[in-house]
Amino acid sequence: MPGENLSRDEARERAELLSVDGYEVALDLRSAVGEAPDNSPGGGAARTFRSLTTIRFRSAQPGIATFVDLVAPSVTSVTLNGRPLDPSVVFDGARIALFGLASENVLVVDAQCAYSRTGEGMHRFVDPEDGEVYLYTQYEPADARRVFANFEQPDLKAPFSFEVTAPEGWTVWSNGAATGSGAGTGTGVWTFAETRPIATYITAVVAGPYHHVTDMYRRALPDGSTLEIPLGALCRKGLARHFDADDIFLVTKQGLDFFHDNFDYPYPFGKYDQAFVPEYNIGAMENPGCVTFREDYVFRGRVTEASYERRASVILHEMAHMWFGDLVTMLWWDDLWLKESFADFMGALSQAEATRFTNAWVTFANSRKSWAYRADQLPSTHPITADIRDLEDAKLNFDGITYAKGASVLKQLVAYVGREAFLEGARRYFKRHAYGNTRLGDLLSVLEETSGRDMTSWSRSWLETAGVNSLTPVVTYDASGRLTELAVLQEAPESHPELRPHRVAVGLYRRESVDAELVRYARAEVDVEGPRTVVTELAGAERPDLILVNDDDLTYCKIRFDEGSLETLREHLGELTDPLARALCWSALWNLTRDGLMPARDFIALVLRFAGRESDIGVLQMLHAWAQGALIHYAAPAWREEGAAALAEGALGELRLAEPGSQHQLTWARFFASTATSDADFQLLRGLLGNTAKVDGLDVDQELRWSFLRPLASHGLADESVIAAELARDDTASGKRHQVRCLAARPSEEVKATAWSDVVDSDALSNALVEATIAGFAQPGQRALTAPYAEKYFEVIEEVWAERSIQIGMDVVRGLYPSLQDRPETVRDTDAWLTAHPDAPPALRRLVLEARDDLARALAAQACDAAAGAAASA
Repeated sequence: MPGENLSRDEARERAELLSVDGYEVALDLRSAVGEAPDNSPGGGAARTFRSLTTIRFRSAQPGIATFVDLVAPSVTSVTLNGRPLDPSVVFDGARIALFGLASENVLVVDAQCAYSRTGEGMHRFVDPEDGEVYLYTQYEPADARRVFANFEQPDLKAPFSFEVTAPEGWTVWSNGAATGSGAGTGTGVWTFAETRPIATYITAVVAGPYHHVTDMYRRALPDGSTLEIPLGALCRKGLARHFDADDIFLVTKQGLDFFHDNFDYPYPFGKYDQAFVPEYNIGAMENPGCVTFREDYVFRGRVTEASYERRASVILHEMAHMWFGDLVTMLWWDDLWLKESFADFMGALSQAEATRFTNAWVTFANSRKSWAYRADQLPSTHPITADIRDLEDAKLNFDGITYAKGASVLKQLVAYVGREAFLEGARRYFKRHAYGNTRLGDLLSVLEETSGRDMTSWSRSWLETAGVNSLTPVVTYDASGRLTELAVLQEAPESHPELRPHRVAVGLYRRESVDAELVRYARAEVDVEGPRTVVTELAGAERPDLILVNDDDLTYCKIRFDEGSLETLREHLGELTDPLARALCWSALWNLTRDGLMPARDFIALVLRFAGRESDIGVLQMLHAWAQGALIHYAAPAWREEGAAALAEGALGELRLAEPGSQHQLTWARFFASTATSDADFQLLRGLLGNTAKVDGLDVDQELRWSFLRPLASHGLADESVIAAELARDDTASGKRHQVRCLAARPSEEVKATAWSDVVDSDALSNALVEATIAGFAQPGQRALTAPYAEKYFEVIEEVWAERSIQIGMDVVRGLYPSLQDRPETVRDTDAWLTAHPDAPPALRRLVLEARDDLARALAAQACDAAAGAAASA
């Protein structure tokens, strides 16, 4: 997207020149329904809608030139201060050049903008179940310019007024409350209250025949008045029977209570609508007053409590953004963490303290931080405050570092400065910078005020350097078995050698008898500084069975173990009673496996031995994912068949042992389906689908049916007719995605060629179906079948990146990388492409380099596993 790729320098220059007083945006969306103008395949690709935008802005240097952003098929007219400009001269497809600015300016742009099928801009979706059309917008970081002309950068905030003409019978939502609608009058014109000053990327429009539920949040204020916030929740009509709005509203109200209690700044954007929309690329988006979510959070079948916890986490994350990101916005994407890290941290904190999900920090330690650890060990790792040169850089930095590592570091910051100093700093930050833009220094200054600490060195260590430290306990004992010295060794990789200050807890655990539980009997907090720190407080303690560095998960680090502790975990991990400590140990063992320090077969053995005792359903689901990842990527190829059989046998055993009707039973059923390898396994899956087999208490609903059908398809045991029959049972948007994935998963050269062509050679598929096709194409058991596409991958990726939207480009480059061709030749082919394409777009090179690193890591882990196998058989 070279013509669309706004640079930081360009944005800085434009911000120094301009200030924006307001936008008036009128959209005519009646073209969303009916036949496409050219009846093109794929529907919405050829459709356009009228976008009429009036921008009032000032220039600090009258007479100078600038540009406004717009990505559109055509521009009808451009008028600057009453003077018409020739669109054929000033519009290049991505920008409109403006010359001869006055001190005060009025720009009017009349354009035809395109509906999207990639989830970027104004996305158009046709529900296969009933033919209804649904629209929504998604902009971050810079796709508002696909819907209306604007200055697309976060520091040119302004008030927005929207007017939308929609098909009769539709409802329309935007950031502001509706002030008028043509419902029932035949006009379908909707108007909305002007917003407070906000950035372009968080404006929003949602339109269509959505199912809509309302509620009201009320809160007594200190002055005796009552704060009222109208609440709304919406989804497609086809999902209405599954929509549990009451639970969504419950979490929403609990979150609003928490943030009002702690932020001392009332919710600033009036109403609070939450729209669950189809074919959404991300989890959710914090558009003030009109938050959008992927509709997967409307559960069509039975799910575990972990799914409800995840949804609550996302609701609260987006709500925290109303203050961190929407009220106060980063100046440029360098400081993206100022909103995402805070939202991740405050989301987990509010979830643990204000909702029924009191173990939110367990999930954070087990799931969220594993995302951060992976990202922070890639060659593309970056400081939390990143160097974002342009919009392509920004798009790729919505990653585990910006979110989860940043949130982990904020948790460390709270331990460092104290909770009340942290929250008071946030309160001052909101009041001081409301409706404005900030940099890192603005936050550090308020934290210095409230904590009395010098934040400069802390920031330099934690926010301005990359990489993750490892903390390892080193211990000595006296003759009686008492601990004489416990030291914590801190290490850093050569590529990022920073040793950081860590406020950590060190826990000592032991078993009182042979059959006893593994419990903590001593704990000390210490400031780890430099390469070696002695924990003096624990000297003289009785000998522990387990030493857990970073107990209670106060800091961000990789936990290592001494040999005695590691042996205890191998034998007694299931007896560790504290769920957070147990999650930390599992996470540490997974890191050892990824780092090639624990054989994959040993990690899988631990899962098979102890996962059945795991009480936390979210941790159990993560263990299943890790065990499969270990088998597919980190196990020696010669052992894969044996390991796969062991996983399937273990999963089936736990499925039969699980309490009938329990969420653990459901989780083991899904895992069994994903690991099925033998004829007996497949016969059971067929029986469960055909009601000729039964597992007591297991309700095989439609979502579970697709989970059972997928492995049958990938093993050639369910042909196109069987998959079509299943779609006939579930002829919905979700059913279509499942069908497409199952079709692409079948083990046939023709099938793989079709799937490849559908994704690479055509743009007819929507973003959701591209994702489903890629997921079906790459099957671990089909390495030989997909091997010919390794060479093709490197031939096409540059063209795909240049011609497709950045979202689809990312999906293709990541999803079709030949990671299953896990041999040194694939690494060499990747290196050859990188060497031959030094001038390829940096974002594309980054994606390829990350995939290469994952593959190299897998090969190193396989070597570790092969060595363990050789040693065991020697």
